[in-house]
Amino acid sequence: MRLEAGTIRRLEVAREVPPNGYFLTDGTQDVLLHYSETAGEVKPGDQVDVFLFHDTQDRLAATMRKPLIRLGEVALLEVADIHPRFGCFLEMGLGRHLLLPFKELPELKELRPKVGDKVFVVLTHDRQGRLVAKTAGEEHLKKLCFDAPATWRGQWVEARVYKPLQMGTFVVCDGGVVGFGVIGFIHSSERTRLLRLGEQVKVRVTFVREDGNVNCTMRERKEVGRDEDAEKLLAFLHERPNKAMPYSDETPADLISQRFGISKSAFKRAIGKLMKEGLVYQEGSWTYLKQDPTEPVTQ
Repeated sequence: MRLEAGTIRRLEVAREVPPNGYFLTDGTQDVLLHYSETAGEVKPGDQVDVFLFHDTQDRLAATMRKPLIRLGEVALLEVADIHPRFGCFLEMGLGRHLLLPFKELPELKELRPKVGDKVFVVLTHDRQGRLVAKTAGEEHLKKLCFDAPATWRGQWVEARVYKPLQMGTFVVCDGGVVGFGVIGFIHSSERTRLLRLGEQVKVRVTFVREDGNVNCTMRERKEVGRDEDAEKLLAFLHERPNKAMPYSDETPADLISQRFGISKSAFKRAIGKLMKEGLVYQEGSWTYLKQDPTEPVTQ
């Protein structure tokens, strides 16, 4: 079996070559284990387990450090750096970074990961045989996840974005110590904002599907969300110079979502609450903060 980058092999220490390190061999091919890549005492004749990679000069090399991912495996790796043309560099536990190429990132800039985010990736090779990361899809993640129990419905869980789209966001919901978690989906109407690849977000499970995946939302339950949305609208009105806003029940849903990050139905519930409490009234396509307590409330 030939020596291949991304794999862990047990090789014999053939000879020491100061000031570089040791040459290891499988009997047919030699590879350098640099002094800086050793762990503990090493001497000719020893059998050592090493991870194979390509060095900065594209030569196959070895390290005794333990990687966070191996060839063909799926892992959650942290974004350590970002290059505007090459892509993201991920921490793989070897003191060097793994490239997630630009072509693997979303086209929309707002959906791309930031430093500190963690991305589910598969370790593979590029055309030259060098190690490179590829974003993991459901075909990779599903077999590592478990089916959500019915008791998950209504619960809040932490989730990690693995496929961000404008129409909706695919996530892996944290399952604690059991596997990778549960595959989830957040429809665009259930988001309060766009979510980027690798971002962690808190979601509420709204439905457990027959296939074990779940539907999620970023929104509170209606009774809780109504109070929060009403406070948001009230604060917005107070900040307006004329204590009025060109938004009402007649305003299109997309404009409401863009301005306040809530659905039109949530907007109407919040406005209805404020009107019932006598805090606002509407005239045409405008909503006004009610400043005169003697003014009748519009129903």
